[in-house]
Amino acid sequence: MEQTTATVSDVGVSGSARPRLARHVRMTFCRVRERPILQLPETVVVLNGTGAAILELCDGQHSVAEIVADLGGRYESVPGEEVRRFLGRLAARRCVVFADG
Repeated sequence: MEQTTATVSDVGVSGSARPRLARHVRMTFCRVRERPILQLPETVVVLNGTGAAILELCDGQHSVAEIVADLGGRYESVPGEEVRRFLGRLAARRCVVFADG
């Protein structure tokens, strides 16, 4: 399975792409901040609840379309374009990689 990092402007984040966290990134809960975080070498990214919900589903098995559908069951409105843009920004920072669907 070929994996690449991409940004929205490079190739777009397609609905069939299957995102997962990059090997050097770990998602955990910070007790001090009382928020979910991404841990990268020498960097911490503090997540909001929606960002954490998206990344919990980024396991390389769920497609972006499946992630949007799953979140649609939890929240009133989940704009698919916003999910793709969020994942594209994380891909640009090399936090997320995609496998082709």
